Amino acid sequence: MYVNGKEKLASLTHFSLTCISEIVVYDEVLVPNLHRMINLEKLDLYIATDHHETFIDGNNLKNDIISHMPRLNNFIFNIRSMIHPSDQMHLPSNEDIHRTFAGFKDYEVICCVDYFPEERYGQCHIYSYPYTLTYYDNITNNLPGGLFNNVQEATLFDERPFEHEFFIRISQAFPFLKKLTIDNSKPQNYKQQQSNDDNRKFSAIEYSHLIELRLPNVHDDYAEQFLFDTKTCLSNYIRLAIDYDRLQRVTQNFTMDTTRNNCSKVKRLVLYESLQLPKHCKMYFPHLE
Repeated sequence: MYVNGKEKLASLTHFSLTCISEIVVYDEVLVPNLHRMINLEKLDLYIATDHHETFIDGNNLKNDIISHMPRLNNFIFNIRSMIHPSDQMHLPSNEDIHRTFAGFKDYEVICCVDYFPEERYGQCHIYSYPYTLTYYDNITNNLPGGLFNNVQEATLFDERPFEHEFFIRISQAFPFLKKLTIDNSKPQNYKQQQSNDDNRKFSAIEYSHLIELRLPNVHDDYAEQFLFDTKTCLSNYIRLAIDYDRLQRVTQNFTMDTTRNNCSKVKRLVLYESLQLPKHCKMYFPHLE
């Protein structure tokens, strides 16, 4: 974060910082500079930060920011803080974080706390609602309710499986989603559930605006989720990024009828760890450029 002079900061009435793709140093850099903006009336803060042992919560926003800005009357924020806790016995819950926003009468605040024991970190996503960004990163099974009409690009990540019902929620919560990336190596549980209930039916999900699907690190189940026409209906021609071996398995060596309809919607194909699609497979993708 670069600033130019204390006088210039003090004269600001509107400040906007969008820095989600890079880690912002909250305590040592961001907060001291915000304290110099004593005349600020509007603040838009969209950041990601690695905050050591504690999440950024409502107490931080009140004590570090709001209390130092007497003229502030419009505060829009979207903050994702990450911690690497050494004490596994006292991890703050979603309810703990939400309680810190008591007194935020002029704001509807959404909190979403997740822990990833395999990756050994936790994240807390807090934001003022309605959601204003065009992208939403690291969506987990803990996605809160709400409608995100502005979001056109999203990434999904979890160490728990994403079931079919979760993807129904995604399609409903993000009706204008254009680009989707999935990172989840855990198999779905629906197959076992289906074996226990032969009458269980899933409706095919429609993504009306999806034009790009990236599956960089996924279990085969998520390739099936989007390529089986019994589970997903692709409305547009899309750009698909996927591992070739996974694509070959899911389509049963490019012969399976259940994946043929959605594969016919693939306009551009990016194969991880492979230069190009073998010639004998191209008839399975009739509209491939």
